[in-house]
Amino acid sequence: MIGAAVNALTQILSLPMRAILWRVIGLALVLIVVAAVGLQRLLSWLAGSGEVWAETMLGPSFHTPLNILAWILSIAAGLGIVFGAVFLMPAITSLVAGVFVDDVAEIVEHEHYPADRPGAALPIGLAMTESIKAALLTLLVYLIALPFVFVAGAGVIAFFIATAWLLGREYFELAAMRFRSPAEAKAMRRDNASTIFMAGLIIAAFVAIPVVNLATPLFGMAFMVHLHKRLSGPRPELIAPDRRSR
Repeated sequence: MIGAAVNALTQILSLPMRAILWRVIGLALVLIVVAAVGLQRLLSWLAGSGEVWAETMLGPSFHTPLNILAWILSIAAGLGIVFGAVFLMPAITSLVAGVFVDDVAEIVEHEHYPADRPGAALPIGLAMTESIKAALLTLLVYLIALPFVFVAGAGVIAFFIATAWLLGREYFELAAMRFRSPAEAKAMRRDNASTIFMAGLIIAAFVAIPVVNLATPLFGMAFMVHLHKRLSGPRPELIAPDRRSR
């Protein structure tokens, strides 16, 4: 597993990967900006509407204190956007992964497994559906884990474990579906749940590094291509399915 992670980390800096890397970073930044602007608008609207409602309820004499409170909330909203960007990063990288899954996998397979039959490209609809489902599941799990943030240490641990489980699950299934049907890929992931979770811990550590985590789709996908190959073993019958009929 460590060898697979090292190979993936080394390869994301290789010449063939650089063009994809810049596109991944660009798309991730666009999604982050859109999410941040949307969050800022929502928080500003809530603060403004709350101030008007409170002044209506309490009377004009509370205008100055409410203005001060609104100013404090605006600062808190700014900090909340920064936290929100960190909070949303795994979900954003999940969305980006669906776009570049085959580009990354093809480079890894060509360079490291030239003698093996290459995987079949996932239909964009299937890849994006799986990525959107993973992103929404990530948000749901994070919302459930959010209350633990207020418990010393538990919040960080909860987010890290959730990230490991979610990202390991998504990237492995995307790598496996190049050779298997979605049902078979999910079954293989369940059969190797502990190994994939351990691999997910490595991806979670990667996504926790600011700026570097923009390359998570490349690292996670390359890593899981290697892991899927190793878990599959020498199987000449592993033939990429024809997905044109799907």
